[in-house]
Amino acid sequence: MALKKTPKKKPAAKKSATKTPAARKKTAAKKATAKKLPARKKAARKKAAPETAAAPAIVENPRAHALARKIGNLLSDKKAVDIVILDVRGMTSYADYVVVASGESDRQVSSMAEHVLVKLKESEGLRPVGHEGMDTGQWVLLDFGEVVAHIFYSEMRAHYDLEGLWADAGREKVA
Repeated sequence: MALKKTPKKKPAAKKSATKTPAARKKTAAKKATAKKLPARKKAARKKAAPETAAAPAIVENPRAHALARKIGNLLSDKKAVDIVILDVRGMTSYADYVVVASGESDRQVSSMAEHVLVKLKESEGLRPVGHEGMDTGQWVLLDFGEVVAHIFYSEMRAHYDLEGLWADAGREKVA
């Protein structure tokens, strides 16, 4: 009995062999850039590491501190409760001081915010960069650039706990 040899199958040709020369160049260029990218990322990390290691210098800003105190005093005029000025210089890029205060009702919160806006405009010609929450009176935000004021309804303040968020910040109580 004779054994029949089955013809061997030719190995399938690689796909790159069927590509045109221009397509092969594009594929080779993609592979080359893929190999170069990790080297660029490593170099960028090495350069950035020394800059982030140094602590940012805290610059004194007496004008912003005076504004924060003025906002605190204006809130005190409208019987705000537990007024705190947080010194967030060097901790955040958007403000130097954060003023946090509470009111006993939503009407009082809106009234305090309106009082601050009116008095700062009259006395110093200051207008906020932005303000939010005047309609509801639960949480009003007044942004004066270097100083941001958060005026809360008492229960909302306990819920959001901004003082806990900025636990490392210096604190100044306004009486």
